[in-house]
Amino acid sequence: MKFFLSVLLTMLAGIGISLWSLSPWWGFVPVASLVAIALHQVPSKAFAAGFLGMLLAWGGLSWWIDWQNASLLSKQVAVLFPLQGSSAALILLTGILGGLLGGIAALAGCYLRSTKSNVE
Repeated sequence: MKFFLSVLLTMLAGIGISLWSLSPWWGFVPVASLVAIALHQVPSKAFAAGFLGMLLAWGGLSWWIDWQNASLLSKQVAVLFPLQGSSAALILLTGILGGLLGGIAALAGCYLRSTKSNVE
C-alpha cells in the first residue's frame, strides 16, 4: 500500500511541478526526494516507486503533448537521435530518462532519511 501511494504521489507531484511554468525541467527531482523522505521504504522500493512514478508522469506528459500536435515535433526530434524517426521510441526514451532521474532522487531521499534517523 505504501509503495502504491509513493508511486501515485510521485507521479501526481511530478506532473504538477512539470506543468508549472516557473519550474525548471528538473523540478521533479526534489519532489521525488521529498516523497521518499515522507514515505519511508527500503531503498529498492524507494527507487522503484520513484522510477515508476516519473516514468508514468513524463511518459504520459510526453504522449499527451505529442498527441496534441499530431506527432509533428516528436518525429522531427526523433530524426536527430538514432530512433529512425519513431515518435513512440522518443516518448519511451523520455519516460525512461525521467524514471531514472526520479528513481535516483527517491533513492537519495531514502538514504537521507535513514542517515537522519541514525543521527537522532
